[in-house]
Amino acid sequence: MSSRRRSRQRALQILFLWDARRQPVDEAIDAYYDTLYSEEQPERDPFVANLVRGTVEHVAEVDEQISKHAEHWRIERMPAVDRNVLRLAVYEMTRGGTPAP
Repeated sequence: MSSRRRSRQRALQILFLWDARRQPVDEAIDAYYDTLYSEEQPERDPFVANLVRGTVEHVAEVDEQISKHAEHWRIERMPAVDRNVLRLAVYEMTRGGTPAP
């Protein structure tokens, strides 16, 4: 699995945690890394932090874009995983930039 794919998975897990607890984003990132088993303790990936912080920082704009295209669905009624997958994807596509080849 590529490192960017793994980073996106981790970012989604952190966004889910942030969405469920509505805690500050840095606390959600710390809580995620603190709960990993000791043998899984990865180094903190700056790409994960950028994705999570950027998505949370622009969540109102991202949710507005999703709402415009989600027929018969309000953001708060979407399943939490779906909502955060969409948030992460919209943020990365609109503001994330293009990675180097």
